[in-house]
Amino acid sequence: MKKIISISFVLILILSGCQNSTEKINGSEEKTIRLAHTGSDTHQYNIASQKFKKLVEEKSDGKMKVNVYGDGSLGNEDELVDQTMTGTIQMTTVAADSSLSNTMPEMNLFGIPYLFDSKKDVYTKLDGKPGKDLLELAKKKDMKGLGYWEVGFRHFTNKKREIKHPEDMENLKLRVQSAKVWNEHLKTLNAIPTPISFSELYSALDQGVVDGQENPLPTIYSQKLFEVQKYISLTNHTYTPAVVLMNDDYYNQLTKKEKQIVNESIVESTDYQRQYIAKQEKKIKKQLKDEGMIITNVNRDKFKNKTKHVDSQITDQVPKSIVRQFSE
Repeated sequence: MKKIISISFVLILILSGCQNSTEKINGSEEKTIRLAHTGSDTHQYNIASQKFKKLVEEKSDGKMKVNVYGDGSLGNEDELVDQTMTGTIQMTTVAADSSLSNTMPEMNLFGIPYLFDSKKDVYTKLDGKPGKDLLELAKKKDMKGLGYWEVGFRHFTNKKREIKHPEDMENLKLRVQSAKVWNEHLKTLNAIPTPISFSELYSALDQGVVDGQENPLPTIYSQKLFEVQKYISLTNHTYTPAVVLMNDDYYNQLTKKEKQIVNESIVESTDYQRQYIAKQEKKIKKQLKDEGMIITNVNRDKFKNKTKHVDSQITDQVPKSIVRQFSE
């Protein structure tokens, strides 16, 4: 039913002329940016999206509007990427190494396990030349890569047993993002990778379609996965950025001032979200314990050694030159 409603909503947007996304207000032209994502109201996507909305509207004195559609109301991440490419919506933010990697295979980079050691390492790369070069590749798909919001370092959860060592992963059926790198990652750990849309994750866990999944702490808490999971292992196995994308034609039609407003708002909302999440993560561990989850620290080096050859399995999608940029 939700998917039918989403499709109907998208059709309404198309018929109402959302590609142009301009209208006359009291004789002056107002720009409206439709920004869609799949996160809940408290998800990382929405934290950044709402801040971006506020900044754009303030900086433009209300001449630019941002309408945020969350919770997958306009479709799953595959659909939102397609809609951004075609201009049905103007913006989206999606996990780099999930559905986006089907359109931009280079984004499989972020599924390579243990590529980053810390958030400082992550931010240095994303905010520097490696991250900017990667965003430029979106132009080939009719999109403008605006920046990277945060999803975070990911951890494994499941409802069957505590995971302390790589061997504990064996035969666990785990939901993964729809990308080749995740299949290789889980197979290396002798687990069973099962691609499932993020919007269907909770129900898949609840109904026992899969035993577990992997996500950052804020996602686990905001999506209430503690209701259907018992164990969490703090593996920090990958870091996922939320790539912020705009339809390239729409971006190019903005005035110089409007582009400046959008770009500044991306930078400021990124800084705001990173600080907000850092504070939240300190509280979330206690909140998850209070909800009954068993939290386990692991020997990260053992997992790193076990999965060190995963990057060699995706050279057809992520050139070695890109991997080197991010691993140096």
